[in-house]
Amino acid sequence: MYRILLAEDDQVMREYLARALERSGYRVVAVDRGTAALPLLENDQFDLLLTDVVMPEMDGIELAQHAQEIAPDMRVMFITGFAAVTLKAGKAVPQARVLSKPFHLRDLVREVDQLFAEESVPSHS
Repeated sequence: MYRILLAEDDQVMREYLARALERSGYRVVAVDRGTAALPLLENDQFDLLLTDVVMPEMDGIELAQHAQEIAPDMRVMFITGFAAVTLKAGKAVPQARVLSKPFHLRDLVREVDQLFAEESVPSHS
């Protein structure tokens, strides 16, 4: 079972996202800010960091950069409602996916499913 660390400062959004992902079979640990996510990344193992970009204390881009140092194999997906931030996120963490708000919960689940499906496909180099 894949484990997802969700960092989202909006409580309602965080609960919706966590519930949708859990219903789809993922284990989700949800926190309300990037600074709360860091100790979890250091002490536990996750398959995906799903983070809002705009958050207080530490934005999602900075969190993702720390996460890549701690766990280089972990996938990263940003969620944001700001187009300009999407470009910045893509440059800062090029291998990350970006999902723009507003989105339907099934779109999020489909993106996450797809992310893990790609992982299990052997690459032929």
